[in-house]
Amino acid sequence: MIQSQSQRKSKSLSQYLLMAMVALLIMFSAGCKSKKQAGDISDADAEKAKMEQEARQRELEAERRRAEEERLAREKARAEAEAAAAAANKPENKLADYFEAIANASSTSSANSSINEALTLFSSPDAPVLIVISQSGSQKDYDRPTTIKEYLNYLKDQKKNVNRISDLQFDASGKIKEVELAK
Repeated sequence: MIQSQSQRKSKSLSQYLLMAMVALLIMFSAGCKSKKQAGDISDADAEKAKMEQEARQRELEAERRRAEEERLAREKARAEAEAAAAAANKPENKLADYFEAIANASSTSSANSSINEALTLFSSPDAPVLIVISQSGSQKDYDRPTTIKEYLNYLKDQKKNVNRISDLQFDASGKIKEVELAK
């Protein structure tokens, strides 16, 4: 009986050891799975973070492009405005504007004021105005010559501007010394 008790104890101890080893094996395998799952989760988080960073970089690049396009549009608008201002300051354009203002003046005093301003563009109120009535090649036929002061008063009286500026001659100081108009 002693032996059978010791065999039983040994058998029971073996069973306990076997169960303990199985339990350790289960715990170890569960630990590996959780580490693998944790690794999978951290890999997914890293991939998600990488994708978010790439999306932010694309957004920043798109914002930079939009800012550059806006800057270029502002520069283009400024250049166009400067070109328009330069064109408006050309003597031809100023004189054409005065012709229109005088012809379309609402009152005689307004027309006279515009005439006086227009005369400041000229070297003299007696600067000749030549009106081309016909042209054949380089040969031009002119109407009776007049002065700029007489022509501006004519515009005031007629209240219409039918001629366009075809040529201006300037003196050394940049003032208009002769005007050629075309019908």
